[in-house]
Amino acid sequence: MSSAAGLGPFRPGTGATPPYLAGREAEQALFRAFLTDLSDGVAPGTQIVLQGPRGNGKTALLGWLEREAASRTGVETAVLLPSEFSDETGLRKRLTTAGVAATGSSWHPGEEALPPTAEILTARARTSPLALLVDEAHTLESGSGRALLTAAQEVGRKLPCLLVLAGTPDLEAHLDGMGVSFWNRARQFRVGRLSGEATAEAFRRPFEGEGIGVAGDALDAMVEVSQRYPYFVQLLGSAVWRCAVAPSEARRTVSSATVDAALPEFDDSRGEYYAHRFRELARSGLLSVGRAVAAAFQRREILNHAELEDAVRSGLGSESSVERVRSATDALSHLGFIWSVAARPEWEPGIPSLMDYVTRHAPSR
Repeated sequence: MSSAAGLGPFRPGTGATPPYLAGREAEQALFRAFLTDLSDGVAPGTQIVLQGPRGNGKTALLGWLEREAASRTGVETAVLLPSEFSDETGLRKRLTTAGVAATGSSWHPGEEALPPTAEILTARARTSPLALLVDEAHTLESGSGRALLTAAQEVGRKLPCLLVLAGTPDLEAHLDGMGVSFWNRARQFRVGRLSGEATAEAFRRPFEGEGIGVAGDALDAMVEVSQRYPYFVQLLGSAVWRCAVAPSEARRTVSSATVDAALPEFDDSRGEYYAHRFRELARSGLLSVGRAVAAAFQRREILNHAELEDAVRSGLGSESSVERVRSATDALSHLGFIWSVAARPEWEPGIPSLMDYVTRHAPSR
């Protein structure tokens, strides 16, 4: 057993990186290529944008990128949260460190007046290649967000400075609202549910890394129950782990019986999670809309734009304005209840089984 034997190899929680980051090979390959260029002093000339519903591993992916960058000689990383600054002045303070004055900046630590954001990034990138990682980017204030994106765009064309933004599905609309249209030429990834094969590996590899085999029928059951939702993979994996290593059982293989034994714990945790999401819909005044959309998804797995619009309008009332329908759709997207998984006007549930929960508990209009 590894040192992880106490808690196990699964990490359900807010942004904890699992021991095996399944299904994100394309993103990881691109990140490695960019980091190689950065360490060689090459300007990236672009930015990276990750967007998707909560619970799909965006923060975990950023954590992986931070550690990967730290393993590259000379590459500096800075992790920013919009809650750390509310305006451009706050952003400049957050970006300034003792090393900023090393090269190319007229500002020195301790001086009251801060230089422009672009000058700070220029100084940092000339001192060492820089990867700026911004989580929860959908909460960036307009002024500080515009300053950050504009400065990163300017500096990243000439110096090794890479900006990576991660946020919820409404990040695209949020960035458009800042008036910085160049962002849509960034490398964009939609981070959603895993494939069946990747989900199976996300279960199998951590168990096998601890010397515990997984029977084929058990693996199939875990893939089905988790619905390929990364947070549920970690939640279910953690519950199954506790059953698999229970002293009274001393199992060395996860069987379908092991999974069955873990389901009550998993169902309780999943129920709490769904209740929280249900309350979010209620606070947003979207229960009847959520129920109507959930009913539409029970008839088909993917809705086109017109079908989603009809479902939202039926939840709001047939006389609802176009603006009200759009606002409700944006709110559902922000909550991760629905999202556009591909670069086309098609929508799918953030978590399919959440639709069943809302259908059962939410009132119809």
